[in-house]
Amino acid sequence: MILAKLEKNFLPILLKIGENKRLIAIRNGITLTIPFTIIGSIFLILGNLPIEAWTNFIAPVSDLLNAPVTVTFGMLGLISAIGIGYNMGKEFDVDPISNTVVTTVAFLLATLADDFSINIDTLGATGMFTAIIVALFTTELFRFFVKHKITIKMPDGVPPSVAQSFSSLIPAAAILTSIWIIRVLLGIDLNEVIQFIFKPLVFGLSTLPGLMVYTLLVCFLWSCGIHGDNVLSGIASPIFLGYLAANTAAFQNGQPIPYEIADGFWILFMCLGGTGSTLGLVLAMLRSKSKMYKSLGKMAFPSALFCINEPVIFGFPVVMNPIMMIPFITAPVVLGSATYVLMKIGFVGKIVFQVPWTIPPIIGPYLATNGSFGAAIWSACSIVIAYLIYLPFFKMSERKQVLLEQGESEAEAVTDAIKAEQSLN
Repeated sequence: MILAKLEKNFLPILLKIGENKRLIAIRNGITLTIPFTIIGSIFLILGNLPIEAWTNFIAPVSDLLNAPVTVTFGMLGLISAIGIGYNMGKEFDVDPISNTVVTTVAFLLATLADDFSINIDTLGATGMFTAIIVALFTTELFRFFVKHKITIKMPDGVPPSVAQSFSSLIPAAAILTSIWIIRVLLGIDLNEVIQFIFKPLVFGLSTLPGLMVYTLLVCFLWSCGIHGDNVLSGIASPIFLGYLAANTAAFQNGQPIPYEIADGFWILFMCLGGTGSTLGLVLAMLRSKSKMYKSLGKMAFPSALFCINEPVIFGFPVVMNPIMMIPFITAPVVLGSATYVLMKIGFVGKIVFQVPWTIPPIIGPYLATNGSFGAAIWSACSIVIAYLIYLPFFKMSERKQVLLEQGESEAEAVTDAIKAEQSLN
């Protein structure tokens, strides 16, 4: 009953959010930062391996190893502007290359320092929200000029690249002039204003209650057959990535790591085997008395090790399954809360490196936290906890499936499974 009401009243709102072209473009644009954060993290790991012999060996070149880190993490805002500008152009039928270039130049203009020089600090994670707003503004204005044919049209025979350049001239001039008026003539620091506006959202996701709300929304969407991570990543990814950049910068400078929750926390500590920590369910299936579940477990186990769980979510299925919805939400809530507390007390190290999201449990948390043995130990414990959370709910489904495999009808299997459950209780 509750699930039906949520689906009726709440799901359409979330679906509209997930299908919004602007959020899709933001989500896809920000993914452009992933290879750069991983590359930067590799250099950071090489320069900071917790092995004394290695540290002494690379000491003379440690600054050289930090150079790629400074560039990759220090350009997250600029890279986001490029990626979002391109994807906004694709989503709204504006020439992607032109939209990308204009967005990038507009972003640089919007984030100028008070002396009107390029502000290096805003090119990093602190400029990501400015990149989003500038990309939205640029695309909307670009669309307006193109839609109303307020462009320079070159004669036939002019090379397409030249024609496109002139076609972009008037929209680009209007966009850059608008931002020039705001930033230069009026002296409004757009980056500070945008940071102030988004501050409540940024603060909320750095707290345990905020993380729990995010977890409930993502898992609820998955339970309804919708890719919850994709729907909400356009909102959450810039924030989590900003926390990671702050942690990385603090680590580089030998300062205390500020954030427990950073990019990687969700996938490494709360999504063992995929969203919902379904690795626990896969392990339960491997020991199942049901031939079907045991076969599905064997098929799903290799992909689950690399955090891919669609075979389980749609094959078990977890989708539209009220019974399995309970552990699917409970497991990440329990693991996320416990991890947060363990990071607070110092048993588990905080995330300072970006690692590929497909990296297996234990290894991923160990590397992302700069060799925290507590993180590796807790990751191993988390697998057991996820298994124990899923086990009783899996057993309920298993009893019914075993009876079906023995030739009973659907109705008989359900009745006998309920009786068996009642006898155990």
